[in-house]
This record gives sequence, C-alpha cells and structure tokens, in this order.
Amino acid sequence: MAIQIAGLAPLLQVFDMPSSISFYRDLLGFSVTETDREAGDDVDWALLRFNGVELMLNTAYEKTFRPAAPDPKRMAQREDFTLYFGCPDVDAAYTHLRAKGLEIAPPVITHYGFKALGVKDPDGFNLVFHWPAR
Repeated sequence: MAIQIAGLAPLLQVFDMPSSISFYRDLLGFSVTETDREAGDDVDWALLRFNGVELMLNTAYEKTFRPAAPDPKRMAQREDFTLYFGCPDVDAAYTHLRAKGLEIAPPVITHYGFKALGVKDPDGFNLVFHWPAR
C-alpha cells in the first residue's frame, strides 16, 4: 500500500513572530488557526491556513537567546528557498499587495510560461504567486 499524503505544511523559522504573523495574516490573508499559546501574536509557533494551504511559523530563537538583529549568514541562506503559491489572478495579487503598501516589482512571464509575482517575507523567504500565462 502506498503512503497517503493529505497535505503539506512547510515550517519557516522566523526572527520576529509578530511581524511574520502580521505579514501572512494581514497582507496575504492567511488565518492563524493554532498557536502554542492562548492569545496574541507573540508566540513561538503558529499554524496558518489559507484556502487549504497550510504554513507553520516557528521562532528561530528562544526569547532569552534572541539576538538584537537577524544573523546575516542565516538570512543569506534564504535565497535558496522559495514557496510557490498557485494564484489564478496574479495581477489582482499584485494590485492587492501594492494597495497594502508592499513595494514589489510587477508580475513577469517566466521562461516556463507562468505569470509570476515575487515577494519576500519579513525574514527574507522568497514567495512566488504564479499561474500559467494564457
């Protein structure tokens, strides 16, 4: 019998949880469905959902060991990681994010035939909203 998989929830290690939750919830539209504490955004772990897509956020440092600023080496490693989100209306996503104050370049048509909009989250993770160009 083959393994059955019913979903995927990548775990991102974040520097500042309230900033990350605000980005994913308030800008992108995710809902915070579970956390390791009862209330508020200053938690160590959160599960977010949006239209069946799940994403987990975890603090990269315990509060007592958190440096004053993110580690540049750790941030540089984020360049090798990208989350691709299926987004049927990339232009609407661009308009929405610009209206929310995010400074981003317009969507492009990729060499593989998708319209794609690239965004970086507060921790430097690459996010791409894309859909086949028609």
